[in-house]
Amino acid sequence: MSRVKGGVNSLKRRKNMLAMTKGYRFGRSTKKKQAREAIFHAGKYAFAHRRDKKNDYRKLWNVRINAGLDQIDEKFSYSKFIGALKKAEIAINRKMLSLLAEQSPEIFAKIVAKVK
Repeated sequence: MSRVKGGVNSLKRRKNMLAMTKGYRFGRSTKKKQAREAIFHAGKYAFAHRRDKKNDYRKLWNVRINAGLDQIDEKFSYSKFIGALKKAEIAINRKMLSLLAEQSPEIFAKIVAKVK
């Protein structure tokens, strides 16, 4: 009985791992151990930053809504507007409000007039 040699599988695993680190600098793109560590760290950052991206977009929408409100009435702040929307039971999310404020300010002004 002969032994099973694992060279082909080892090389395939190594090749796939190094393919994931394409574009990385120095040993992280050429050495198996460093590449594996780089992949693990990249995965952690990717997970965390997918969450951060949602927060970043929400902040951007808030700024756009506030800018739209400034053009209509300087005394009507973002927080007062959101409170008034909830009181008037108008359910439009911040993403849509920011798009309206940016692309069609006349419709956004009608919404503001309705909740004022």
